[in-house]
Amino acid sequence: MLPFAAIPFTGMTTKLNTLNKIAGNASSQKMPVLFVGHGNPMNAIQENEFVQGFRAMAQRLPQPSAILCISAHWETKGTWITAMEKPKTIHDFGGFPKELYEVQYPAPGSPLLAKQTSEMIRKTTVGLDEKWGLDHGAWSVIKHLYPQADVPVVEMSLDYGQGAAYHYDLAKELNALRSKGVLIIGSGNIVHNLRMVEWSKMYEHYAFDWAQEANEKMKHYVLNHDHSSLINYSAQGKSFQLAIPSPEHYLPLLYTLALQDKNETVELFNDKPLAGSLSMTSFRIG
Repeated sequence: MLPFAAIPFTGMTTKLNTLNKIAGNASSQKMPVLFVGHGNPMNAIQENEFVQGFRAMAQRLPQPSAILCISAHWETKGTWITAMEKPKTIHDFGGFPKELYEVQYPAPGSPLLAKQTSEMIRKTTVGLDEKWGLDHGAWSVIKHLYPQADVPVVEMSLDYGQGAAYHYDLAKELNALRSKGVLIIGSGNIVHNLRMVEWSKMYEHYAFDWAQEANEKMKHYVLNHDHSSLINYSAQGKSFQLAIPSPEHYLPLLYTLALQDKNETVELFNDKPLAGSLSMTSFRIG
């Protein structure tokens, strides 16, 4: 990270204000937490009800000093956090139109936030990453929340070798960031079974019976603060097994729930199914 004296003069005041907020100046308002169903990468360039939902939610959020995103699309051995000044836009998908690959989201990173986050976590050693950037689980949604790309963004990875309870407990250690102006976003999909998607009906709002059952049960557990059942998702029956054939799109939900205070409310948005076996259901906490 550049020392303060080496930061270019342009934008110096904004840069220093952001760094000061992250460094420890308590925010006058505790930031909410978001879980977003990011869905199809084409949401990055399409105009639809889901991106309208993202934009509408952004209008009601306090202005963050920075964003910490836990995306389904960055799985690693161990836990890492992006720590570069200028994270690249990663096009981690295939078979889409050229215009999607041309999208850039040039939000700055925050080596300071990355370092402080790594130091506050005691459950494991968090490595500082200089190679990753922002995958589509992050930028395809955040570009609708903050289209000017003027809020620093860092990503934290999912350790693929750990179970749900581990991730939930680790997430609790991020709670202090909420009072420092940091917006924490979990990005995935609570129902995500690509093997059973009806691709010819990719934009149709309907769910298979098992997908509807799983989505409704998950919402019930979330709205009733039943985190234990959500942590023990593998014990919740066949519908959950079909909805969560692999955990990477589900775990970001647990990161957000772990940050919920006892009396904080939960608000649903973008609560629609797609193509039989996907759900865009999203939550705001606080």
